[in-house]
Amino acid sequence: MSKEFAVGDRVRVVTMPPYVKTADPMPMLRPPNVIQLGEEGTILARRPGGYWSIHFSGGKFLLDSQYLESADATANNAEALEAEVIESSHTETLPPTIE
Repeated sequence: MSKEFAVGDRVRVVTMPPYVKTADPMPMLRPPNVIQLGEEGTILARRPGGYWSIHFSGGKFLLDSQYLESADATANNAEALEAEVIESSHTETLPPTIE
């Protein structure tokens, strides 16, 4: 099942493909090292076959949705985890009081 993104969404590369295809009018195959694992890009368009046109710092490339995850969802998960850690660090156990 392919993941659904919207144009303008930020995405992150989670798995490196064996090669990368440029998003030019006449696409070319490039080695996978033109993008980095964990690199974030912006969705430009949806292409047939589950491919997404994505703008990375090194250019525009076509990637299958299996290699991507939403960067926004990951950021929200990280913020929630950080808030949970901060909250748990504020709860102290006080010694019992003697009356």
